[in-house]
Amino acid sequence: MNKRLIIIANRLPVTINKKEGKITYHPSAGGLATGLGSFYREKKGVWLGWPGLASEKIRGLEESISSYLKELDCSPVFLTQRQVENFYLGFSNKTLWPLFHYFVQYTTFENRLWEAYKRVNRHYCEVALEVANEDDIIWVHDYQLLLLPGMLREKLPKATIGFFLHIPFPSFEIFRLLPWRREILEGLLGADLVGFHTYDYVRHFLSSVRRILGYDHSLGLITTRNRLVKVDTFPIGIDFLRFARAAELPEVKAEIQRLKRRIGNRKVILSVDRLDYTKGVPKRLEAFDLFLEKNPQYREKVVLVMVAVPSRTKVDHYIQLKREVDEHIGRINGRYGTLGWSPILYLYRSVPFPTLAALYNMADVALVTPLRDGMNLVAKEYIASKRDNLGVLVLSEMAGAAREMGEALLVNPFNVGEVAQALKTALEMEEEEQRERNIRLKERLQRYNVRRWAGEFIEKVESIRGLQEEMEEKCLRGILLRRFLEEYSQAKRALILLDYDGTLTSFTDRPEKARPDNEVKEVLKSLASIPTNRVVLISGRKKENLEQWFGNLGIDLVAEHGVWLKENQDPWELIEPLKQDWKEAIRPIMEVHVDRTPGAFIEEKEFSLVWHYRKSDPEMGSIRARELKDALLNITENFNLTILEGSKVIEVKPANINKGMAAMRWVSQGPWDFVVAIGDDWTDEDLFEALPQEAYSIKVGFGLSKAKFNMDSPQRVRGLLKEMIKIKTAESEE
Repeated sequence: MNKRLIIIANRLPVTINKKEGKITYHPSAGGLATGLGSFYREKKGVWLGWPGLASEKIRGLEESISSYLKELDCSPVFLTQRQVENFYLGFSNKTLWPLFHYFVQYTTFENRLWEAYKRVNRHYCEVALEVANEDDIIWVHDYQLLLLPGMLREKLPKATIGFFLHIPFPSFEIFRLLPWRREILEGLLGADLVGFHTYDYVRHFLSSVRRILGYDHSLGLITTRNRLVKVDTFPIGIDFLRFARAAELPEVKAEIQRLKRRIGNRKVILSVDRLDYTKGVPKRLEAFDLFLEKNPQYREKVVLVMVAVPSRTKVDHYIQLKREVDEHIGRINGRYGTLGWSPILYLYRSVPFPTLAALYNMADVALVTPLRDGMNLVAKEYIASKRDNLGVLVLSEMAGAAREMGEALLVNPFNVGEVAQALKTALEMEEEEQRERNIRLKERLQRYNVRRWAGEFIEKVESIRGLQEEMEEKCLRGILLRRFLEEYSQAKRALILLDYDGTLTSFTDRPEKARPDNEVKEVLKSLASIPTNRVVLISGRKKENLEQWFGNLGIDLVAEHGVWLKENQDPWELIEPLKQDWKEAIRPIMEVHVDRTPGAFIEEKEFSLVWHYRKSDPEMGSIRARELKDALLNITENFNLTILEGSKVIEVKPANINKGMAAMRWVSQGPWDFVVAIGDDWTDEDLFEALPQEAYSIKVGFGLSKAKFNMDSPQRVRGLLKEMIKIKTAESEE
């Protein structure tokens, strides 16, 4: 990879502290900093983030800090204390964190915090622009920076931008509660690639994009107004060898011996978490309490080593959580403990790596039961540390890791009885079965480690960017647009074939609402008034609508996707004799699907029936559309009919009649010096295919198409037609 890698995260992999007036530097905690700490430097990259102290505490030292961090290929984003409180402790952790973890009762919706979040995301963007350029790969991380991809895209439109979310993405029913949901989705869609840990999170995100922004997807590829965005799963791995080899380190061996002297020959159950309400520590303690109550034979024979790393110690919810945990541990130790044995060894602190590795190595059971977790690397680190492949992982179904660690004992963390039973099963599991499970788990962890995770993400974002560039090369602008206008300028006979809905005007909820505005009428009238032009409007609309709206503009009309044709002031004519008796067989099937799909309705044209579902729930509408299509397939074959899938419509009409067939009426009246056809959906693909090789075919929007070129919106199409009018008008005045 020749491009530089720019990583942007809330925190740097290096944290600064100030003690007695002196600045000290030490590695940051957390899986992201550990996993990517060496990766980005190997790629000759730069890491942008907050160094850990508010600006007020390091005033006058910014330059020396920046110089030191530059040696580590880091670029600091300095934040004031107020910004830290409102952006990080505020919106990020009082709004996004609880909501995305399904703790709606803890979620705060304050516009003041949202404004602070926007300002800090903008500040990160400004710092990034001092470092990054369009030739770099920019990889943005996590929930603190959801708006940043869109902000970067605005300033660096051709940059390669990826985003990865390290926490869950909630279901639409939860995400929709967020007042700023649209802005956040639009921010994320500034990326070329949006990554999540599991397919569940991908599914939730795609559902929200469809329901809130109206963008559909195909196999995770979203087609927005002017770009393609890929959404995919990348379950993060760990530095496997670091944990697999840890037991060989002298300091880890010494720690194992120290812990064994303290614990004795008892079985060890290990729990390691930040003390956060999402981790389910109180429920875990309830399960351990129930286990000891129901299995008295294990009293004095097991110890639960509970490592709880302090987290957000000044926030009310966390203060209350610590009090609850402390009291529960006290009750269990008081109820079951003896003179020489406490059931729970409680470590309320962050433990150094040798101690953590020692605990992983000697634990007989790892109890990892968060109520909701994006991934949870403790589960992976525990398995990687088991050199003898002995030990049992009890893992919550609600952790992202459960999707790829099926050999663990999976439990519902809210079911205290199930967790208690899983503990007993784990302690009594035969060694042969433990080895079988752990060998399979370790093989997977070793293959898909953190470096492979990062490498695959970078490879994918580059490939998506490549696809995006291919699409951008087809955009009718710059040199391509100048060539188009030059060829049109020289044409003595020009044929202009135009779709209406989605091409000259945007879609509406109901067909009758999409009446042409004065600008559209004026453009078509002016275009048709040019003697060298022949303008044909080819639409799926009824002939009555087209006649009423466009009948006096001097243009030719095609209605119902090619069924009816009208050359200027001539009467309408059928393209060929057609029957309508088939409607009686088709209409009842459509009516059933209308009844089953709130918001759907049937539009009847003279020779077609159209089932609309634009006003329906997007998920249900798509499902019902597939069901309707399946129900209609056999019947339509018998009646020689075809099923057209347009934008939020299913249309049934006579087979072998399409826009391409209709267009041949005018194409055959050539020779033409210049031919252009513009359309927006797959009903226009027949039109594009019927054109002569030298013709211009233009799709409005992005996505796979037989069209040679793209334009991103009806507004751009109108602008193009105005340019064409301007050119010919200027020529006639010379």
